[in-house]
Amino acid sequence: MRLKNANYLKALIFTLLLSACSGPKNPSATLLIYGGPIYTMDSVQTLVEAVAVKDNKILFSGSLVNAKKFKDDNTKLIDLKGKTMTPGLIEGHGHFMGLGYNELNIDLINTTSYQEVIDAVAAAVEKAAPGEWITGRGWHQSKWTEMPEDTVNGFQTHYRLSEVSPDNPVYLSHASGHAGFANAAAMDLAGLQVLSKEGLNPYDVEGGEVMRDGLGRPTGIFNERAQNIITQYIPETTPEKDAKAFELAIDACHRNGITGFHDAGIGRETIALYEKMKSEGKMKTRLYAMLTGWDKDLLQEWYQKGPHVDQDHLFTIRSVKLNCDGALGSRGAWLLESYSDRPGHFGHETLPMEFVKETALNGLEYGFQVCSHAIGDRANREILDRYESALIESPEYPENHRFRIEHAQHLHPDDIPRFAELGVIPAMQAVHMSSDRPWAIDRLGEQRIKEGAYMWQALLQSGVPIVNGTDVPVEPLNPIASLYASISRKTLKGTPEGGYEPEQKMTREQALRSYTLDAAYGAFEEDIKGSIVEGKLADFTIYSQDIMTVPEDDFMKTEIEMTIFDGKVVYDKAIE
Repeated sequence: MRLKNANYLKALIFTLLLSACSGPKNPSATLLIYGGPIYTMDSVQTLVEAVAVKDNKILFSGSLVNAKKFKDDNTKLIDLKGKTMTPGLIEGHGHFMGLGYNELNIDLINTTSYQEVIDAVAAAVEKAAPGEWITGRGWHQSKWTEMPEDTVNGFQTHYRLSEVSPDNPVYLSHASGHAGFANAAAMDLAGLQVLSKEGLNPYDVEGGEVMRDGLGRPTGIFNERAQNIITQYIPETTPEKDAKAFELAIDACHRNGITGFHDAGIGRETIALYEKMKSEGKMKTRLYAMLTGWDKDLLQEWYQKGPHVDQDHLFTIRSVKLNCDGALGSRGAWLLESYSDRPGHFGHETLPMEFVKETALNGLEYGFQVCSHAIGDRANREILDRYESALIESPEYPENHRFRIEHAQHLHPDDIPRFAELGVIPAMQAVHMSSDRPWAIDRLGEQRIKEGAYMWQALLQSGVPIVNGTDVPVEPLNPIASLYASISRKTLKGTPEGGYEPEQKMTREQALRSYTLDAAYGAFEEDIKGSIVEGKLADFTIYSQDIMTVPEDDFMKTEIEMTIFDGKVVYDKAIE
């Protein structure tokens, strides 16, 4: 009996020792990715061989040998076969529903002449019922290869458009969204066909302009806040169309390797739509939404209930978007000195600056980030002044406010260091430089361009991160184009040789950070995404070639091969 007990005891001790020596068993990975360069954006391990994922979190990143320790019979394997992977890309400033609706309405982003715009509308008229509104977006007169003979203030007039659409009201938003173009039928609805040619235009509004010719007739161009004169007559959308636009936007994100999206200004209806889409399991990208500053009642409601940081990391609201000036293309950007190609015109202050300060104070008190649209150098200065004043008056609140200026395109040299001094993040869309720089010099002149336009490297060197993006649907969502512009300072056609103001180019690492870790920082989310490290969300973008080493001339040939969101493949070019 004693011998039996002794043998049992020995066996038990041996089992316990064996268990202690073997240590805890590694958790099983649901996904193992390997076979190509993986850039992590982690300062410790910048390049790894493999990544192991469990459900929607990163388990391990490092050598393939060690990653295989997490593999079992149920682990899905993805062999990159030489392709490149990075953290999932984040669109740092765009308009999500605008992206979806751009795929439903007339897309004019690639038109190169007024005639092409007319042709697109004529084609839509053939399919429309009489009286049905025709809407679209994307035209930009400064990008046309030729201008029509009949222009006012550098813009086309409506007469030829009206000829092809006599029975259908038409409204076409400028690519920037800061101006619009209406036909005669649309203006008839607003009673705008006859205006006095002398004195004040009764339809002009503060912060906007109804353009007229020398006889006082409206040309069809509505700048900035004057757009509402026409848009108030456009029928509201339907829930079915909203849902379709949402799904189209999700699909577009997946095709472009976008796993996170900073939605720059949404209202009540859009909030309700997003909540519905999330509840139905259709929120397949991570939305960081900014409340529109146009709805003051909405802001007051949210101040009282405070930010909503989604525990599922799908739909977070903790910021406010203010639209403070217009766009350069429509000469609405608010400048310190007048436009070189329209003397005496300084652009538009589209929101009172006292409201910027009021919002900044509320943001500090209630925990909301403030994101102010500013393209012109005066708008940027005025906003920095209001931010600074609010910070001085509210020293009791945390310094980590991360206030932003959206676009920050044209700065006075004196204001460049103020971003770092005040802790203000510039959210800049590199592809705007590529599209705008060839004609922007006409608006600003050489000195203002060289000293203060698209000052990426100067801002980075001052000590602030840059959040990159496209401002879609102002520009196409394609992140490859914006990354190319970041590193080359060229147009998408590869001109000029050496790039515009090449000293302001980003390095490839800086450019990739601006779309990943720095973009996550711009939304207080750097602890959960933006780099490939253990514990972060399993969002990845996979490319056809190595964007960190491919020759610059071949960079634009890069394609998105696969998008992984929340640990699942949501786009695979090979099976599309």
